Amino acid sequence: MQQDGVFRSVCSLDCPDQCGLLLHKRDGKIVKVEGDPEHPVTRGHICNKVRNMTERIYDEKRLHYPLKRVGAKGEGKFERVSWDEAIRTITTRWKDLIESDGPESILPYSFYGNMGRLTAEGMDRRFFNQLGASQLDRTICSSAGSVGYSYTMGSSLGVDPEDTIESKLIIFWGINAASTNMHQVALAQKARKQNGAKIIVIDVHKNQTGRLADWFIPILPGTDSALALGVMHILFAEAMVDFDFLQTYTVGHEELREHVSQYDPDTVSTITGVPAEDIYKLARLYGTTSPAFIRIGNGPQHHDNGGMFVRTVSCLPALTGQWQIKGGGAIKGNSAYLAFNTNGLQRPDLLKKKTTRTINMNQIGDALLTLDPPIQSLYVYGSNPAVVAPSSQKVREGLRREDLFLVVHDLFLTETAMYADLVLPATSSFENTDFYTSYWHHYIQLQQPVMEPYGESKSNVEVFQLLAKGMGLDEPALEETEAEMIATALDYPRNPGLKGINYDALVKHSYMKATVKPMFPGRLATPSGKIELYSERMHEAGHPPLPTYVPLINDGDHPFQFVPGPNHNFLNSTFSTNLKHVTLEKEPRVHINQKDALPLGIGDGDQVRVWNDRGECVLKATVGESVLPGVVVTQGLWADRDGAKQLVNQLTPDRIADMGGGATFFSGRVSLERIRKN
Repeated sequence: MQQDGVFRSVCSLDCPDQCGLLLHKRDGKIVKVEGDPEHPVTRGHICNKVRNMTERIYDEKRLHYPLKRVGAKGEGKFERVSWDEAIRTITTRWKDLIESDGPESILPYSFYGNMGRLTAEGMDRRFFNQLGASQLDRTICSSAGSVGYSYTMGSSLGVDPEDTIESKLIIFWGINAASTNMHQVALAQKARKQNGAKIIVIDVHKNQTGRLADWFIPILPGTDSALALGVMHILFAEAMVDFDFLQTYTVGHEELREHVSQYDPDTVSTITGVPAEDIYKLARLYGTTSPAFIRIGNGPQHHDNGGMFVRTVSCLPALTGQWQIKGGGAIKGNSAYLAFNTNGLQRPDLLKKKTTRTINMNQIGDALLTLDPPIQSLYVYGSNPAVVAPSSQKVREGLRREDLFLVVHDLFLTETAMYADLVLPATSSFENTDFYTSYWHHYIQLQQPVMEPYGESKSNVEVFQLLAKGMGLDEPALEETEAEMIATALDYPRNPGLKGINYDALVKHSYMKATVKPMFPGRLATPSGKIELYSERMHEAGHPPLPTYVPLINDGDHPFQFVPGPNHNFLNSTFSTNLKHVTLEKEPRVHINQKDALPLGIGDGDQVRVWNDRGECVLKATVGESVLPGVVVTQGLWADRDGAKQLVNQLTPDRIADMGGGATFFSGRVSLERIRKN
């Protein structure tokens, strides 16, 4: 491996931007991470998270070698073992469990801590399918919204973000894009500069994105679908719809027009907290400005009614015909443009018992505590459920089970790893061969190793191959190289957008853009082939077939709606233990409206107890008008170490959303009180 130079790379974080990077090496060590100015979308601009990635990959706390627990679970006492001993211990235990309890007593738990496709859904899926282990329903992030969007649009297709520089109205709806989709913000700012575009932000918190908007619209949590329906009401009532587009490319517009008559602005204002005059203003701006673009965020779909929100707001561009105008339309996600051969990569055919149970990852706490027959072994990689999973007190109680054989493969001794029987050191993305597909822009990218494995770290591919050998599995699919797996994944004639994109071409070019045709004219992946404003599939699934406001489920009598959003310098729990990133983010805070703080005697900077029946946190108050009365917001998943009570997900419900098995992180309620000093 070359010791000095500048090397192309790609950001591995679970972020839509998926930036092109340049890694600077000196004496075999990466000394600088910068954006690749030649990348057509990200253009050399990167966030603090990846700019300071060297602080993470060379962190003194990074794991060097396998560890075996020698103390109590959660105590953090471990001793070094060899890889041979670690693999032998795991496979011996699993063989015994399969003999006594069957392979479904073993459960993998993972998500996209590294967005590399081989790392997140390659050899791991093949291995656990061949083993016959319980299946994990990976629904913690965007599944509710994805299902909701598919009911309207058929698949994960939106406008090309590069075209949004042509937009004249840009609505960021439920997304703190300045922190989670920064290049969409950059495109919006360019559109504002060259086209006079107006930027509107609709959110429960006036965060970084809200502060840069021309108009920020605060809204009560879980009511976004009502606002969208109120906009539809006005669009129809004031003849601001494109009837030619509706007639040609949609089904159900007559039914929708009649249906939204009940969502008049006064009614919607009562539901949402948005003044009626602002609803009129929003609808008229949207109905008379073209091109108009909506960036649909993940935030509102983390509610009980999250799937219905995305289903509803995704109808708006059809009403005004924006899909046919360059720079108009919407983006929820664009992953279908880069769809690859997932069956070839994951090999679900290796799972011989097709009735193997599936466990929703949002309910891992309940699963560990109550499932019958029980989970006897949990293998965690690419995730940190002790921090990221909802109702985390239950999760930790489950992880503390003495009879649970827990293995964690990670870069650090995470909160989850503290409960592990064995901890395995993982490579970073810069040490792996992998490929990456954005779920926002249309580029696929290749990562080749730029640094040697750190200490004794091993990649997911390598570890699962070692486990396969230890288990005596001789399936050829478990022996393929990374290059062979990538070649298989990209061999997918069903997606003509990948034509000409293969492993060898990516080695040559580093990144390549899918060939994308306009959606209209064309046939969508809905049953009708059109945008389904009325969905018979929804009716058959037990949902209202037309976009509908469905109130949140009663979460108890606590007075405040609680929204634990993301922060600027972490990504979920990633970076929460790295000193550089913690220093940049400073400290966890809870945002409270001053009208709520005053009667509680809470002042700006006071320590506040935030609690409900699931747990409690102690956070510093930020008092002002960044949230509406009755709403409190936190930002980021902070490490829960040294007795600090800042684990916000212990306050979140583990109910399942209306669609897709999604999470309901933002549908909990809490109480607040000032902590008085002695």
